Order: sequence, then C-alpha cells, then structure tokens
Amino acid sequence: MSPTAPGDDERLLVVGAGPIGLTAALALRSKGFAVTVLEAEPEGRPRPGSRAIFLHRETLEHLEEMLPGVGWEIAAHGLVWSTKRTFWGEKQVYERTYPEPDPSVLPHSTNLTQTASEALLFDACKRVDVDFAWSQRVESVSTTATGVELTTDDGTVHSAPYVIAADGARSAVRRCLGIGMEGDRSENAFVIVDVAEDETNPLRPERIYYYEHPAVEKRNVLLVPFAGGWRCDLQCRANDDPTQFDSDEGVRRWIGRVLPERYADRVTWVSTYRFLQVVAETFVDEHRRVLLAGEAAHLFAPFGARGMNSGVPDAAVAAAAIRSAIDHPDQAREAIDEFNTTRREAALYNRDAAGLALAHMQARDLRIRVKRRTAAFLAQLGNRAGAWLDSAPYGPRSRARVDRRGTY
Repeated sequence: MSPTAPGDDERLLVVGAGPIGLTAALALRSKGFAVTVLEAEPEGRPRPGSRAIFLHRETLEHLEEMLPGVGWEIAAHGLVWSTKRTFWGEKQVYERTYPEPDPSVLPHSTNLTQTASEALLFDACKRVDVDFAWSQRVESVSTTATGVELTTDDGTVHSAPYVIAADGARSAVRRCLGIGMEGDRSENAFVIVDVAEDETNPLRPERIYYYEHPAVEKRNVLLVPFAGGWRCDLQCRANDDPTQFDSDEGVRRWIGRVLPERYADRVTWVSTYRFLQVVAETFVDEHRRVLLAGEAAHLFAPFGARGMNSGVPDAAVAAAAIRSAIDHPDQAREAIDEFNTTRREAALYNRDAAGLALAHMQARDLRIRVKRRTAAFLAQLGNRAGAWLDSAPYGPRSRARVDRRGTY
C-alpha cells in the first residue's frame, strides 16, 4: 500500500537518520503521516565499518509491509550464505547446508553492510517524500499532554504531536528525558575486523565458528561473510590487552591465521568492544508523546543479531501505536502504553537471550565448560551435540517464530 500524501495529518518527527530512524520514517509514512527526520550529523557523514550486517527474514518482511519492494531490494543487494560450520579447535563438530532458497520468498536472512542498508532505506524515504533536517543536534526536549518541542543546537525549535527517538546508543532525546538504562557490560573485549573479499579468488560464503581456535591460542573466533567482505570477530580473554589484536600489526597477524594469508592485507576496519547489555527503564516519556526505538531503547551483545532486527519492529509498532492514538484520542494513552509494554518485554527477552550466548562463549561457569567439552566429545558420535555447539553462541531461538510482536 502506498503512503498517502504529506499533510494528511500533522507532521511527525523522527530523531536519527540511522537504519532505525529511516525505518521509523517509512513506517510513519505507511500510516499516512508527513514526516521530518532530524539528524545531528551533516548529510553524507562518513559511516565506517560494516556494523549491523545480518537482517533476518522477519525484518525484511516488516520493511516490505512499510513500502512494497524495499525488503526485496535490500535482500537482492545482500549475500545469502547457505552453509554453516562449527569447529572445536581443529576438528569440525557440525556442518549444515541449506537448500537453495525459493526465489518467490524472501530469504531467511541477508548479509550486507549497515551503510548499504542505510543507503537503500534513505532512497526509499526520499521516494515517499520524507523530509530531512541535517545538522540538527537535539539539545532539549519538552513534552506536554498535547505534544513535543525539540530544541536543536542552532536554536531551532521543532514541534510535533508525537516523536519517535531513534538517535542511537548515546540518545540525546533519552538523556534529555532523564530515562536511565538498566543492565551491565561484558567483561571480555571483542575485536571486530572487516576484511574485503578477494574477488579474483573468493572464499566459499559460509558462516564459521571456532571454539578455541588453535591459531590464536585457543581464543574463540567467528567468521561471517557479507556482500563484498568478511566480518571476523575475536573474543579476547578477560586479562588480554586488546591492543595486541587491534593494532595494525596485531590485526594482520591474527587475520592471516584465521583466513588465508592474503587476507591480512585486505583489512578495511577494526573496532574493539565491551558489549553493553542494557534496556531503557521506559520506552516512553511521562506524557506518552515520545517513543524510543532501536539503540535509543536497548543495547545488546550482537550474538544472534538482535539489535537492528529488534529495532525495526520497534519502529513498526511505534508507528502503529501513534496511528491508533491519533485515530482514537480517548484511548491514546493505552495505545502508547501497549507499545511500551510489548517492545520493552521484547527488549528484555533479547537482552537475556544475548546474555545466555555471551555466558556460553565466556564459559566462566564450570558447568558451562563441562557441558561444552562433553558436547564436543559427543559430536563425534552424533549430530545433536554438534548442532547445540553450533547454535549456543547465538542464544535461544527467537519467539518471533511464534509471536511477531514479541522479539523482532
């Protein structure tokens, strides 16, 4: 269904022109609203690194519902890998290759850089007449029972009946509203490296996880392909100095061991993280006029790709709640509270699921270490233990398979 023309309702505001802000703009347009996106940075700002590379089918379906064709467009630009393998040291303990996807159905997932996804979402926003206001850093937020005023750093005041705040992990809107975050941080550092594919002699596109990779002194390593390159994650030990792995020399050394040596000269981006596992105390302001989405509302360890894939439904549910609130003003508070309840519940589930994956990978608990080693031994005798070793680093399967509102 095509969005209606701008001006059918009062203009709404989205804060943040990242993937979730752009998605929120599309979601609001699909509900008939005129939309302006405020972005703190200038247009064309550099966005280094692959960052959120994995989009689930449910995410593509949400986007397709907002604007027919955009989910398929993103899928077509991404890479769909069909094989996954898991190793315990040098020994392979699990492998599965999926059948060729049905071309009439969106793929189970697609992998491409966040920059590429953002570019496609931005083009989609322009096609449906979303307006953009660049270099508009929010400095203050005022809400009342009837609307919101945002004041930016150049003194401009932007007003709207509702605002979706998708301005990321350091959300200025969340800070101005005094909404805290609940949770903790991973003890281990993770070094994340992007490597450009060797197009003259490309590797087989498969996701590979190594428990105790022998070439990096038994540290865990994850290798994931995306369109045009590879994401390589190395899990440091708690007492490691990450600079031995994220310096120019350090990166070249370990990348040339976990990938063919020629890839050591193809590194394009390096970053080091200690992952936050936090959820906002509430996803709405006291007057139910500002709705938080994406990393403005929650931050997870990336295992299971739960960040962007939960931010997209945040935006979809927020837009639907605002539509309902405007159409039924006597039930407006209930509509926004329903968004707050369902999306915060989903975020808490995702935080806990990512936390289980993190605990499995860090293996600080003796019971986890024993279970992992037992499974590695049993994987020689049957497929079930290997399948568990393969899936455990990504956390439990999402409830989205059963309840679309609940997780993604």
